[in-house]
Amino acid sequence: MSFEEKNTWIYALVSAGAFAAYVVTILGRAQGIPLAEVPYVGAMLWSIGAAIVASIVGRVIVAVVWPRDADRTDQRDREIHRFGEYVGQWLVGIGAVAALLLAMAEVPHFWIANELYLAFVLSALLSSAAKLVAYRRGFQLW
Repeated sequence: MSFEEKNTWIYALVSAGAFAAYVVTILGRAQGIPLAEVPYVGAMLWSIGAAIVASIVGRVIVAVVWPRDADRTDQRDREIHRFGEYVGQWLVGIGAVAALLLAMAEVPHFWIANELYLAFVLSALLSSAAKLVAYRRGFQLW
């Protein structure tokens, strides 16, 4: 398994884990009050910040455990990364349009912010899945 593939696994797991922890936190705070009234900003910022830090720490750990692979990135890795990012980015676009529509409908900020966060997480997961499939099943330039 290449260095970049290991980091893709870390990115996917951290993204999913951080979002799951955020959802559990928000649902735990919603005891008897509507979701749109739950204080979410702090939890969301902590979740995003923790995910960033965990991804960086994970990358450093992989580099320390496998130091010879840390600097090895070839053309195939770059092409797979680009392919995965292209696949995942369309979800960010859809999420932006959905957020725009929610804002036009004057939906509470809670729903808009959470829709955007979900769009980013789904984009990260789709991008990671596309990369991992390319690493495992092969990748051809088109």
